[in-house]
Amino acid sequence: MNAATNTMSSDPARGDMLILVDGLDRPVGTATKEDAHRQGLLHRAFSVVLTREHEGTTEVLLSQRAAGKYHSGGLWANSCCSHPREDESVVDAAYRRVREELGCEACGLREVAAFAYRAPFDNGLVEHEYDHVLVGTCVGELAPDPSEVSGVRWASVDEVARELANAPGVWCAWAPMALSLALRDL
Repeated sequence: MNAATNTMSSDPARGDMLILVDGLDRPVGTATKEDAHRQGLLHRAFSVVLTREHEGTTEVLLSQRAAGKYHSGGLWANSCCSHPREDESVVDAAYRRVREELGCEACGLREVAAFAYRAPFDNGLVEHEYDHVLVGTCVGELAPDPSEVSGVRWASVDEVARELANAPGVWCAWAPMALSLALRDL
């Protein structure tokens, strides 16, 4: 698995509190982002897949993680992903993070699926998430935060499906499942 060698010490949000959950996404406590990823604790997360209609084709916005991220730097993912805060719904958190990471607005976000996964990285961190997949449309111009995103691109649904099948090494651990579940809904 491709992983960045960076650690959580470079992440300004490492002290944010994440919602720990059981296998059915029921809250069981909280932990800092750093503790959750160092200990591999199952926590609530979300993956947003933004779309647009372009020349009669549905396109999906893909984002490339910034090289300095604490894991998976430089790999491609869905449009935006993060964690809700305590007392924040997954949908509200997704709207917030789209603005923060991509500089645009999301419209009509709706959850289409959820799944759990566990992915250890070479730097000792572990993503262990109950990931909610949300789909919506992109509104406005993109202005990605360079500390989060190093690149963005639009790709047709067919292109995304082909790339997931033919280039598995360019994707973050959660992206193939999140994007596959989203594509079923488009």
